[in-house]
Amino acid sequence: MTAGERRVIVASSLGTVFEWYDFYLYGSLAAVIARQFFSSLDPQAAFIFALLAFAAGFIVRPFGALVFGRLGDMIGRKYTFLVTIVIMGLSTFLVGLLPSYAAIGVAAPILLVVLRMLQGLALGGEYGGAATYVAEHAPAGRRGAWTAWIQTTATLGLLLCLMVILATRTLVGEEAFADWAWRIPFLLSILLLAISVWIRLAMQESPAFQRLKDEGRTSTAPLTESFARWPNLKLVLLALFGLVAGQAVVWYTGQFYALFFLANVLKVDGPTANILIAVALVIGTPFYLVFGALSDRIGRKPVIMGGLLLAMLSYFPLFAALTEAANPRLARAQAETRILVTADPAECSFQGSPLARETDFRSSCDIAKRTLAQAAASYETWEEAGRPATIRIGTTVLTAPRASLATGGGRFSEESAAEVAAFRAATLEALAAAGYPAQADPIPAGSAAWWRIVAILWLLVVYVAMVYGPIAAMLVELFPTRIRYTSMSLPYHVGNGWFGGLMPTIAFAMVAQNGNMYFGLWYPVGIAALTLFIGLLFVPETRGRDIDARGQGG
Repeated sequence: MTAGERRVIVASSLGTVFEWYDFYLYGSLAAVIARQFFSSLDPQAAFIFALLAFAAGFIVRPFGALVFGRLGDMIGRKYTFLVTIVIMGLSTFLVGLLPSYAAIGVAAPILLVVLRMLQGLALGGEYGGAATYVAEHAPAGRRGAWTAWIQTTATLGLLLCLMVILATRTLVGEEAFADWAWRIPFLLSILLLAISVWIRLAMQESPAFQRLKDEGRTSTAPLTESFARWPNLKLVLLALFGLVAGQAVVWYTGQFYALFFLANVLKVDGPTANILIAVALVIGTPFYLVFGALSDRIGRKPVIMGGLLLAMLSYFPLFAALTEAANPRLARAQAETRILVTADPAECSFQGSPLARETDFRSSCDIAKRTLAQAAASYETWEEAGRPATIRIGTTVLTAPRASLATGGGRFSEESAAEVAAFRAATLEALAAAGYPAQADPIPAGSAAWWRIVAILWLLVVYVAMVYGPIAAMLVELFPTRIRYTSMSLPYHVGNGWFGGLMPTIAFAMVAQNGNMYFGLWYPVGIAALTLFIGLLFVPETRGRDIDARGQGG
Protein backbone atom coordinates (compact mmCIF):
# COMPACT_ATOMS: atom_id res chain seq x y z
CA MET A 1 0.00 0.00 0.00
CA THR A 2 1.44 3.37 -1.01
CA ALA A 3 1.63 6.45 1.19
CA GLY A 4 -1.18 8.04 -0.83
CA GLU A 5 -3.40 5.02 -0.40
CA ARG A 6 -2.76 4.97 3.35
CA ARG A 7 -3.62 8.68 3.48
CA VAL A 8 -7.03 8.01 1.89
CA ILE A 9 -7.87 5.33 4.46
CA VAL A 10 -6.54 7.23 7.48
CA ALA A 11 -8.19 10.52 6.52
CA SER A 12 -11.57 8.89 5.92
CA SER A 13 -11.41 6.59 8.93
CA LEU A 14 -10.10 8.96 11.58
CA GLY A 15 -12.83 11.53 11.09
CA THR A 16 -15.43 8.77 11.13
CA VAL A 17 -13.99 7.37 14.38
CA PHE A 18 -14.45 10.77 16.00
CA GLU A 19 -17.98 11.02 14.67
CA TRP A 20 -18.91 7.63 16.13
CA TYR A 21 -17.27 8.68 19.40
CA ASP A 22 -19.61 11.66 19.53
CA PHE A 23 -22.65 9.60 18.66
CA TYR A 24 -22.06 6.78 21.14
CA LEU A 25 -21.19 8.91 24.17
CA TYR A 26 -24.88 9.21 24.89
CA GLY A 27 -25.55 5.47 24.78
CA SER A 28 -22.58 4.68 27.00
CA LEU A 29 -23.87 7.15 29.60
CA ALA A 30 -27.57 6.28 29.30
CA ALA A 31 -27.94 5.46 33.01
CA VAL A 32 -26.36 8.79 34.08
CA ILE A 33 -28.36 10.74 31.51
CA ALA A 34 -31.59 9.09 32.72
CA ARG A 35 -30.95 10.57 36.18
CA GLN A 36 -29.91 13.99 34.84
CA PHE A 37 -32.63 14.58 32.24
CA PHE A 38 -35.54 12.23 33.07
CA SER A 39 -35.58 12.42 36.85
CA SER A 40 -39.34 13.09 36.96
CA LEU A 41 -40.10 9.56 35.71
CA ASP A 42 -40.26 6.20 37.43
CA PRO A 43 -36.66 4.79 37.44
CA GLN A 44 -37.48 1.90 35.09
CA ALA A 45 -39.35 4.25 32.73
CA ALA A 46 -36.56 6.83 32.97
CA PHE A 47 -33.99 4.32 31.72
CA ILE A 48 -36.25 3.14 28.89
CA PHE A 49 -36.98 6.75 27.96
CA ALA A 50 -33.26 7.56 28.03
CA LEU A 51 -32.76 4.68 25.60
CA LEU A 52 -35.60 6.05 23.47
CA ALA A 53 -33.88 9.45 23.38
CA PHE A 54 -30.72 7.56 22.42
CA ALA A 55 -32.75 5.94 19.65
CA ALA A 56 -34.03 9.35 18.45
CA GLY A 57 -30.66 9.89 16.85
CA PHE A 58 -31.08 6.63 14.98
CA ILE A 59 -34.64 7.36 13.90
CA VAL A 60 -33.60 10.46 11.93
CA ARG A 61 -30.50 8.88 10.37
CA PRO A 62 -32.34 7.86 7.16
CA PHE A 63 -33.41 11.48 6.66
CA GLY A 64 -29.79 12.53 6.98
CA ALA A 65 -28.95 9.85 4.42
CA LEU A 66 -31.44 11.37 1.98
CA VAL A 67 -30.30 14.96 2.50
CA PHE A 68 -26.56 14.39 2.52
CA GLY A 69 -26.63 11.43 0.13
CA ARG A 70 -28.26 13.68 -2.48
CA LEU A 71 -25.62 16.37 -1.90
CA GLY A 72 -22.84 13.78 -2.06
CA ASP A 73 -24.01 12.52 -5.45
CA MET A 74 -24.48 16.05 -6.78
CA ILE A 75 -21.56 18.09 -5.44
CA GLY A 76 -19.10 15.44 -4.23
CA ARG A 77 -18.12 13.11 -1.41
CA LYS A 78 -15.46 15.30 0.20
CA TYR A 79 -17.43 18.45 0.94
CA THR A 80 -20.55 16.62 2.05
CA PHE A 81 -18.94 14.69 4.86
CA LEU A 82 -16.97 17.77 5.87
CA VAL A 83 -20.34 19.37 6.66
CA THR A 84 -21.60 16.30 8.52
CA ILE A 85 -18.72 16.20 10.96
CA VAL A 86 -19.12 19.88 11.84
CA ILE A 87 -22.80 19.33 12.70
CA MET A 88 -21.96 16.23 14.73
CA GLY A 89 -19.10 17.81 16.69
CA LEU A 90 -21.01 20.95 17.61
CA SER A 91 -24.13 19.02 18.66
CA THR A 92 -22.08 16.76 20.93
CA PHE A 93 -20.28 19.73 22.48
CA LEU A 94 -23.62 21.39 23.26
CA VAL A 95 -24.87 18.27 25.08
CA GLY A 96 -21.99 18.84 27.50
CA LEU A 97 -23.29 22.37 28.19
CA LEU A 98 -26.98 21.45 28.49
CA PRO A 99 -28.62 22.17 31.88
CA SER A 100 -30.28 19.23 33.64
CA TYR A 101 -33.97 18.64 34.37
CA ALA A 102 -33.46 20.00 37.89
CA ALA A 103 -32.23 23.31 36.43
CA ILE A 104 -34.66 24.03 33.57
CA GLY A 105 -37.38 21.38 33.84
CA VAL A 106 -38.95 19.77 30.79
CA ALA A 107 -36.92 21.96 28.41
CA ALA A 108 -33.84 19.87 29.29
CA PRO A 109 -35.00 16.54 27.81
CA ILE A 110 -36.55 18.36 24.83
CA LEU A 111 -33.26 20.09 23.98
CA LEU A 112 -31.40 16.83 24.54
CA VAL A 113 -33.61 15.01 22.01
CA VAL A 114 -33.17 17.88 19.51
CA LEU A 115 -29.38 17.59 19.77
CA ARG A 116 -29.59 13.81 19.42
CA MET A 117 -31.61 14.30 16.24
CA LEU A 118 -29.01 16.68 14.82
CA GLN A 119 -26.36 14.06 15.57
CA GLY A 120 -28.45 11.45 13.77
CA LEU A 121 -28.88 13.65 10.71
CA ALA A 122 -25.13 14.21 10.54
CA LEU A 123 -24.31 10.53 10.93
CA GLY A 124 -26.84 9.73 8.21
CA GLY A 125 -24.59 11.58 5.77
CA GLU A 126 -21.25 10.47 7.17
CA TYR A 127 -21.03 6.71 6.71
CA GLY A 128 -22.11 6.54 3.09
CA GLY A 129 -19.63 9.23 2.16
CA ALA A 130 -16.69 7.63 3.93
CA ALA A 131 -17.42 4.11 2.65
CA THR A 132 -18.00 5.33 -0.90
CA TYR A 133 -14.89 7.51 -0.85
CA VAL A 134 -12.61 4.65 0.25
CA ALA A 135 -14.21 2.06 -2.05
CA GLU A 136 -13.85 4.33 -5.09
CA HIS A 137 -10.14 4.65 -4.34
CA ALA A 138 -9.58 0.93 -3.65
CA PRO A 139 -8.06 -1.59 -6.10
CA ALA A 140 -10.74 -3.96 -7.41
CA GLY A 141 -9.40 -7.06 -5.68
CA ARG A 142 -8.93 -5.39 -2.29
CA ARG A 143 -12.15 -3.46 -1.88
CA GLY A 144 -13.29 -5.57 1.08
CA ALA A 145 -9.96 -5.14 2.86
CA TRP A 146 -9.88 -1.37 2.29
CA THR A 147 -13.48 -0.64 3.30
CA ALA A 148 -13.09 -2.87 6.37
CA TRP A 149 -11.04 -0.02 7.85
CA ILE A 150 -14.18 2.14 7.66
CA GLN A 151 -16.08 -0.70 9.34
CA THR A 152 -13.72 -0.59 12.32
CA THR A 153 -14.54 3.07 12.94
CA ALA A 154 -17.85 2.47 14.74
CA THR A 155 -16.21 0.04 17.15
CA LEU A 156 -13.10 2.21 17.55
CA GLY A 157 -15.34 5.20 18.22
CA LEU A 158 -17.18 3.21 20.89
CA LEU A 159 -13.84 2.07 22.35
CA LEU A 160 -12.49 5.63 22.44
CA CYS A 161 -15.71 6.72 24.08
CA LEU A 162 -15.46 4.02 26.79
CA MET A 163 -11.79 4.84 27.45
CA VAL A 164 -12.49 8.56 27.90
CA ILE A 165 -15.42 7.82 30.20
CA LEU A 166 -13.36 5.37 32.24
CA ALA A 167 -10.44 7.80 32.54
CA THR A 168 -12.76 10.61 33.65
CA ARG A 169 -14.48 8.37 36.20
CA THR A 170 -11.13 7.26 37.60
CA LEU A 171 -9.77 10.80 37.88
CA VAL A 172 -12.79 12.48 39.52
CA GLY A 173 -14.54 9.58 41.28
CA GLU A 174 -18.02 8.11 40.79
CA GLU A 175 -19.89 10.74 42.82
CA ALA A 176 -18.43 13.71 40.95
CA PHE A 177 -18.81 11.92 37.63
CA ALA A 178 -22.53 11.28 38.20
CA ASP A 179 -23.01 14.86 39.36
CA TRP A 180 -21.12 16.97 36.78
CA ALA A 181 -18.04 15.30 35.29
CA TRP A 182 -20.11 13.19 32.86
CA ARG A 183 -20.07 16.36 30.75
CA ILE A 184 -16.29 16.23 30.21
CA PRO A 185 -16.32 13.53 27.46
CA PHE A 186 -18.93 15.58 25.56
CA LEU A 187 -16.94 18.81 25.86
CA LEU A 188 -13.77 17.09 24.61
CA SER A 189 -15.50 16.55 21.27
CA ILE A 190 -14.66 20.13 20.28
CA LEU A 191 -10.96 19.13 20.09
CA LEU A 192 -11.78 16.07 17.99
CA LEU A 193 -13.87 18.27 15.70
CA ALA A 194 -10.93 20.62 15.09
CA ILE A 195 -8.65 17.68 14.19
CA SER A 196 -11.28 16.15 11.88
CA VAL A 197 -11.93 19.37 9.98
CA TRP A 198 -8.19 19.93 9.49
CA ILE A 199 -7.77 16.38 8.12
CA ARG A 200 -10.75 16.54 5.78
CA LEU A 201 -9.88 19.90 4.28
CA ALA A 202 -6.74 18.26 2.87
CA MET A 203 -8.63 15.39 1.20
CA GLN A 204 -9.12 15.12 -2.58
CA GLU A 205 -12.33 14.08 -4.35
CA SER A 206 -12.67 10.38 -5.26
CA PRO A 207 -11.43 9.46 -8.79
CA ALA A 208 -14.70 7.83 -9.91
CA PHE A 209 -16.83 10.83 -8.91
CA GLN A 210 -14.30 13.32 -10.26
CA ARG A 211 -14.40 11.56 -13.63
CA LEU A 212 -18.20 11.76 -13.70
CA LYS A 213 -18.05 15.43 -12.78
CA ASP A 214 -15.44 16.22 -15.43
CA GLU A 215 -17.59 14.49 -18.05
CA GLY A 216 -20.77 16.28 -16.89
CA ARG A 217 -22.52 13.01 -16.05
CA THR A 218 -23.30 13.48 -12.35
CA SER A 219 -26.91 12.90 -11.37
CA THR A 220 -29.21 15.90 -11.21
CA ALA A 221 -31.95 13.96 -9.41
CA PRO A 222 -30.32 11.20 -7.28
CA LEU A 223 -33.43 10.69 -5.13
CA THR A 224 -35.59 10.03 -8.19
CA GLU A 225 -33.02 7.74 -9.77
CA SER A 226 -32.50 5.84 -6.51
CA PHE A 227 -36.05 5.36 -5.27
CA ALA A 228 -38.52 6.08 -8.10
CA ARG A 229 -37.11 3.57 -10.58
CA TRP A 230 -37.87 -0.06 -9.81
CA PRO A 231 -34.54 -1.69 -10.82
CA ASN A 232 -32.63 0.45 -8.31
CA LEU A 233 -35.41 0.53 -5.70
CA LYS A 234 -35.42 -3.28 -5.75
CA LEU A 235 -31.72 -3.25 -4.90
CA VAL A 236 -32.36 -0.75 -2.08
CA LEU A 237 -35.01 -3.04 -0.56
CA LEU A 238 -32.81 -6.12 -0.92
CA ALA A 239 -29.92 -4.25 0.69
CA LEU A 240 -32.15 -3.30 3.62
CA PHE A 241 -33.96 -6.57 4.33
CA GLY A 242 -31.39 -9.01 2.95
CA LEU A 243 -28.24 -7.45 4.41
CA VAL A 244 -28.39 -4.44 6.70
CA ALA A 245 -31.32 -5.20 9.05
CA GLY A 246 -29.68 -8.40 10.31
CA GLN A 247 -26.22 -6.83 10.40
CA ALA A 248 -27.61 -3.97 12.49
CA VAL A 249 -29.21 -6.07 15.23
CA VAL A 250 -26.08 -8.23 15.49
CA TRP A 251 -23.93 -5.08 15.83
CA TYR A 252 -26.05 -3.52 18.57
CA THR A 253 -26.59 -6.79 20.42
CA GLY A 254 -22.90 -7.63 20.43
CA GLN A 255 -21.73 -4.25 21.70
CA PHE A 256 -24.38 -1.95 23.18
CA TYR A 257 -26.94 -4.44 24.41
CA ALA A 258 -24.17 -6.56 25.92
CA LEU A 259 -22.96 -3.47 27.84
CA PHE A 260 -26.47 -2.59 29.05
CA PHE A 261 -27.11 -6.23 29.98
CA LEU A 262 -23.94 -6.39 32.09
CA ALA A 263 -24.61 -3.14 33.93
CA ASN A 264 -28.40 -3.01 34.24
CA VAL A 265 -29.48 -6.66 34.37
CA LEU A 266 -26.47 -8.47 35.81
CA LYS A 267 -25.68 -5.52 38.12
CA VAL A 268 -21.96 -5.39 37.31
CA ASP A 269 -20.57 -2.01 38.41
CA GLY A 270 -20.26 0.54 35.60
CA PRO A 271 -16.47 0.90 35.40
CA THR A 272 -15.95 -2.88 35.37
CA ALA A 273 -18.58 -3.33 32.65
CA ASN A 274 -16.89 -0.64 30.54
CA ILE A 275 -13.46 -2.24 30.98
CA LEU A 276 -14.76 -5.70 30.03
CA ILE A 277 -16.42 -4.40 26.87
CA ALA A 278 -13.37 -2.30 26.01
CA VAL A 279 -11.00 -5.29 26.30
CA ALA A 280 -13.30 -7.41 24.13
CA LEU A 281 -13.41 -4.63 21.54
CA VAL A 282 -9.62 -4.29 21.48
CA ILE A 283 -9.21 -8.03 20.91
CA GLY A 284 -12.11 -8.28 18.47
CA THR A 285 -11.64 -5.19 16.29
CA PRO A 286 -8.84 -6.66 14.08
CA PHE A 287 -11.36 -9.26 12.90
CA TYR A 288 -13.17 -6.57 10.90
CA LEU A 289 -10.06 -6.46 8.71
CA VAL A 290 -9.80 -10.26 8.67
CA PHE A 291 -13.37 -10.76 7.47
CA GLY A 292 -13.21 -7.82 5.06
CA ALA A 293 -10.13 -9.35 3.42
CA LEU A 294 -11.70 -12.83 3.52
CA SER A 295 -14.70 -11.48 1.60
CA ASP A 296 -12.30 -10.47 -1.19
CA ARG A 297 -11.35 -14.15 -1.49
CA ILE A 298 -14.57 -16.13 -0.94
CA GLY A 299 -17.28 -13.51 -1.45
CA ARG A 300 -19.28 -11.11 0.70
CA LYS A 301 -22.37 -13.26 1.17
CA PRO A 302 -20.80 -16.36 2.79
CA VAL A 303 -19.12 -14.23 5.47
CA ILE A 304 -22.16 -12.06 6.27
CA MET A 305 -24.71 -14.89 6.19
CA GLY A 306 -22.41 -17.08 8.29
CA GLY A 307 -22.28 -14.38 10.97
CA LEU A 308 -26.07 -14.07 11.01
CA LEU A 309 -26.49 -17.83 11.37
CA LEU A 310 -23.99 -18.13 14.23
CA ALA A 311 -25.60 -15.22 16.09
CA MET A 312 -29.09 -16.68 15.75
CA LEU A 313 -28.05 -20.08 17.04
CA SER A 314 -25.90 -18.96 19.96
CA TYR A 315 -27.31 -15.74 21.47
CA PHE A 316 -29.43 -17.41 24.14
CA PRO A 317 -26.69 -19.80 25.38
CA LEU A 318 -24.06 -17.04 25.21
CA PHE A 319 -26.07 -14.59 27.32
CA ALA A 320 -26.88 -17.38 29.78
CA ALA A 321 -23.14 -18.11 29.99
CA LEU A 322 -22.53 -14.38 30.51
CA THR A 323 -24.89 -14.48 33.51
CA GLU A 324 -23.07 -17.51 34.93
CA ALA A 325 -19.71 -15.77 34.60
CA ALA A 326 -20.62 -12.21 35.66
CA ASN A 327 -23.20 -12.88 38.38
CA PRO A 328 -23.11 -16.57 39.36
CA ARG A 329 -25.25 -15.98 42.44
CA LEU A 330 -28.03 -14.62 40.23
CA ALA A 331 -27.72 -17.57 37.85
CA ARG A 332 -27.84 -20.02 40.76
CA ALA A 333 -30.82 -18.30 42.37
CA GLN A 334 -32.78 -18.36 39.11
CA ALA A 335 -32.03 -22.06 38.67
CA GLU A 336 -33.00 -22.97 42.23
CA THR A 337 -35.86 -20.60 43.04
CA ARG A 338 -38.81 -20.03 40.76
CA ILE A 339 -40.56 -16.65 40.90
CA LEU A 340 -44.24 -16.68 39.96
CA VAL A 341 -46.54 -13.67 39.62
CA THR A 342 -50.24 -14.57 39.82
CA ALA A 343 -52.42 -11.71 38.59
CA ASP A 344 -55.65 -10.67 36.93
CA PRO A 345 -54.65 -9.90 33.31
CA ALA A 346 -57.31 -7.17 33.15
CA GLU A 347 -55.33 -5.02 35.59
CA CYS A 348 -51.87 -5.52 34.05
CA SER A 349 -50.53 -2.56 32.04
CA PHE A 350 -47.79 -2.57 29.41
CA GLN A 351 -44.58 -2.53 31.47
CA GLY A 352 -42.29 -1.33 28.70
CA SER A 353 -43.79 2.14 28.28
CA PRO A 354 -41.06 4.82 28.12
CA LEU A 355 -43.50 7.58 29.08
CA ALA A 356 -44.73 6.03 32.32
CA ARG A 357 -44.36 7.60 35.72
CA GLU A 358 -44.35 5.56 38.91
CA THR A 359 -47.88 6.71 39.69
CA ASP A 360 -49.14 5.29 36.37
CA PHE A 361 -48.63 1.79 37.80
CA ARG A 362 -51.25 1.59 40.56
CA SER A 363 -52.81 -1.85 40.16
CA SER A 364 -51.50 -4.75 42.24
CA CYS A 365 -50.32 -6.48 39.03
CA ASP A 366 -48.35 -3.44 37.92
CA ILE A 367 -46.79 -2.90 41.34
CA ALA A 368 -45.77 -6.56 41.56
CA LYS A 369 -44.22 -6.68 38.09
CA ARG A 370 -42.56 -3.27 38.46
CA THR A 371 -40.95 -4.31 41.72
CA LEU A 372 -39.43 -7.43 40.13
CA ALA A 373 -38.37 -5.58 36.97
CA GLN A 374 -36.50 -2.96 39.00
CA ALA A 375 -34.77 -5.78 40.88
CA ALA A 376 -33.82 -7.41 37.51
CA ALA A 377 -35.46 -10.64 38.67
CA SER A 378 -36.92 -12.94 36.00
CA TYR A 379 -40.38 -14.30 36.70
CA GLU A 380 -43.23 -16.27 35.18
CA THR A 381 -46.85 -15.10 35.10
CA TRP A 382 -50.00 -17.08 35.94
CA GLU A 383 -53.32 -15.48 35.06
CA GLU A 384 -56.12 -15.61 37.61
CA ALA A 385 -59.04 -13.19 37.43
CA GLY A 386 -60.69 -11.41 40.30
CA ARG A 387 -57.91 -11.35 42.89
CA PRO A 388 -54.99 -9.12 43.87
CA ALA A 389 -51.61 -9.99 42.38
CA THR A 390 -49.19 -12.10 44.39
CA ILE A 391 -45.49 -12.86 44.07
CA ARG A 392 -44.29 -16.33 45.02
CA ILE A 393 -40.55 -16.53 45.66
CA GLY A 394 -39.81 -20.12 46.58
CA THR A 395 -42.21 -20.78 49.46
CA THR A 396 -42.75 -17.11 50.30
CA VAL A 397 -45.97 -15.54 49.00
CA LEU A 398 -46.44 -11.75 49.04
CA THR A 399 -49.67 -9.97 48.10
CA ALA A 400 -49.18 -6.74 46.19
CA PRO A 401 -51.18 -3.68 47.26
CA ARG A 402 -53.31 -1.46 45.08
CA ALA A 403 -52.29 2.20 45.20
CA SER A 404 -54.37 5.35 45.09
CA LEU A 405 -53.31 8.89 44.26
CA ALA A 406 -53.15 11.78 46.68
CA THR A 407 -55.58 14.63 46.25
CA GLY A 408 -54.60 16.54 43.13
CA GLY A 409 -52.74 13.52 41.66
CA GLY A 410 -49.09 13.36 40.72
CA ARG A 411 -48.09 11.13 43.65
CA PHE A 412 -49.35 8.24 45.74
CA SER A 413 -51.35 8.98 48.85
CA GLU A 414 -49.33 8.69 52.06
CA GLU A 415 -51.03 5.42 52.98
CA SER A 416 -50.48 3.91 49.50
CA ALA A 417 -46.87 5.10 49.36
CA ALA A 418 -46.19 3.39 52.70
CA GLU A 419 -47.88 0.16 51.55
CA VAL A 420 -45.97 0.09 48.27
CA ALA A 421 -42.66 0.80 50.03
CA ALA A 422 -43.33 -1.96 52.58
CA PHE A 423 -44.23 -4.42 49.81
CA ARG A 424 -41.08 -3.61 47.85
CA ALA A 425 -38.92 -3.96 50.93
CA ALA A 426 -40.51 -7.33 51.73
CA THR A 427 -39.99 -8.48 48.13
CA LEU A 428 -36.32 -7.47 48.15
CA GLU A 429 -35.89 -9.25 51.49
CA ALA A 430 -37.48 -12.42 50.08
CA LEU A 431 -35.29 -12.20 46.98
CA ALA A 432 -32.19 -11.82 49.16
CA ALA A 433 -33.27 -14.81 51.28
CA ALA A 434 -33.65 -16.86 48.08
CA GLY A 435 -30.11 -15.93 47.02
CA TYR A 436 -30.88 -13.12 44.54
CA PRO A 437 -28.05 -10.57 44.85
CA ALA A 438 -28.72 -6.83 44.83
CA GLN A 439 -25.37 -6.34 43.09
CA ALA A 440 -22.91 -8.59 41.31
CA ASP A 441 -19.85 -9.57 43.32
CA PRO A 442 -16.63 -7.72 42.36
CA ILE A 443 -14.85 -9.34 39.41
CA PRO A 444 -11.08 -9.09 39.92
CA ALA A 445 -9.23 -8.11 36.74
CA GLY A 446 -7.39 -11.08 35.28
CA SER A 447 -9.38 -13.65 37.26
CA ALA A 448 -10.82 -16.74 35.57
CA ALA A 449 -14.33 -15.22 35.68
CA TRP A 450 -13.02 -11.95 34.22
CA TRP A 451 -11.45 -13.77 31.26
CA ARG A 452 -14.58 -15.91 30.73
CA ILE A 453 -16.65 -12.74 30.42
CA VAL A 454 -14.11 -11.20 28.01
CA ALA A 455 -14.15 -14.40 25.92
CA ILE A 456 -17.96 -14.33 25.63
CA LEU A 457 -17.98 -10.63 24.77
CA TRP A 458 -15.16 -11.19 22.27
CA LEU A 459 -17.20 -13.88 20.52
CA LEU A 460 -20.11 -11.45 20.25
CA VAL A 461 -17.72 -8.91 18.67
CA VAL A 462 -16.47 -11.55 16.21
CA TYR A 463 -20.07 -12.07 15.04
CA VAL A 464 -20.27 -8.29 14.59
CA ALA A 465 -17.07 -8.33 12.54
CA MET A 466 -18.41 -11.11 10.31
CA VAL A 467 -21.60 -9.26 9.38
CA TYR A 468 -20.15 -5.74 9.40
CA GLY A 469 -16.63 -6.13 8.02
CA PRO A 470 -17.64 -6.89 4.38
CA ILE A 471 -20.89 -4.94 4.21
CA ALA A 472 -19.50 -1.56 3.07
CA ALA A 473 -17.86 -3.17 0.04
CA MET A 474 -21.06 -5.07 -0.75
CA LEU A 475 -23.28 -2.00 -0.52
CA VAL A 476 -20.91 0.06 -2.69
CA GLU A 477 -20.81 -2.73 -5.29
CA LEU A 478 -24.61 -2.98 -5.47
CA PHE A 479 -25.18 0.54 -6.83
CA PRO A 480 -23.94 2.67 -9.78
CA THR A 481 -21.50 5.52 -9.16
CA ARG A 482 -23.81 8.40 -10.07
CA ILE A 483 -26.32 7.55 -7.31
CA ARG A 484 -24.17 5.37 -5.03
CA TYR A 485 -23.96 7.75 -2.05
CA THR A 486 -27.75 8.16 -1.92
CA SER A 487 -28.69 4.57 -2.74
CA MET A 488 -26.44 2.86 -0.21
CA SER A 489 -26.92 5.42 2.56
CA LEU A 490 -30.67 5.01 2.92
CA PRO A 491 -30.84 1.21 3.48
CA TYR A 492 -27.75 1.38 5.68
CA HIS A 493 -29.25 4.01 7.97
CA VAL A 494 -32.79 2.61 7.99
CA GLY A 495 -31.30 -0.75 8.95
CA ASN A 496 -28.81 0.53 11.51
CA GLY A 497 -30.91 3.47 12.66
CA TRP A 498 -34.28 1.75 13.04
CA PHE A 499 -33.71 -2.00 13.25
CA GLY A 500 -30.40 -1.67 15.11
CA GLY A 501 -30.58 1.63 16.98
CA LEU A 502 -33.98 0.77 18.47
CA MET A 503 -32.74 -2.67 19.49
CA PRO A 504 -31.82 -1.85 23.13
CA THR A 505 -35.06 0.08 23.67
CA ILE A 506 -37.25 -2.64 22.15
CA ALA A 507 -35.39 -5.45 23.89
CA PHE A 508 -35.61 -3.88 27.35
CA ALA A 509 -39.29 -3.07 26.80
CA MET A 510 -39.87 -6.72 25.86
CA VAL A 511 -38.06 -7.85 29.01
CA ALA A 512 -40.05 -5.45 31.20
CA GLN A 513 -43.33 -6.71 29.72
CA ASN A 514 -42.55 -10.43 29.66
CA GLY A 515 -40.58 -10.78 32.88
CA ASN A 516 -37.78 -12.98 31.52
CA MET A 517 -34.44 -11.20 31.34
CA TYR A 518 -33.46 -13.07 28.16
CA PHE A 519 -36.74 -12.42 26.34
CA GLY A 520 -35.41 -9.31 24.55
CA LEU A 521 -32.99 -11.53 22.59
CA TRP A 522 -35.90 -12.75 20.48
CA TYR A 523 -35.81 -9.40 18.69
CA PRO A 524 -32.27 -9.72 17.21
CA VAL A 525 -32.73 -13.45 16.63
CA GLY A 526 -35.95 -12.87 14.67
CA ILE A 527 -34.55 -10.02 12.56
CA ALA A 528 -31.35 -11.97 11.85
CA ALA A 529 -33.42 -14.98 10.74
CA LEU A 530 -35.49 -12.82 8.36
CA THR A 531 -32.36 -11.26 6.86
CA LEU A 532 -30.67 -14.64 6.49
CA PHE A 533 -33.68 -16.02 4.59
CA ILE A 534 -33.96 -13.03 2.22
CA GLY A 535 -30.21 -12.66 1.80
CA LEU A 536 -29.59 -16.28 0.88
CA LEU A 537 -32.43 -16.42 -1.64
CA PHE A 538 -32.48 -13.00 -3.28
CA VAL A 539 -29.33 -10.90 -2.70
CA PRO A 540 -26.68 -11.30 -5.43
CA GLU A 541 -23.00 -11.82 -4.71
CA THR A 542 -21.10 -8.64 -5.61
CA ARG A 543 -17.42 -9.58 -5.23
CA GLY A 544 -15.52 -8.83 -8.42
CA ARG A 545 -17.95 -6.27 -9.81
CA ASP A 546 -16.55 -3.27 -11.68
CA ILE A 547 -17.70 -0.22 -9.70
CA ASP A 548 -16.10 2.29 -12.05
CA ALA A 549 -18.60 4.80 -13.42
CA ARG A 550 -18.15 3.41 -16.92
CA GLY A 551 -18.40 -0.19 -15.75
CA GLN A 552 -21.88 0.41 -14.34
CA GLY A 553 -23.21 2.62 -16.99
CA GLY A 554 -22.28 5.73 -14.92
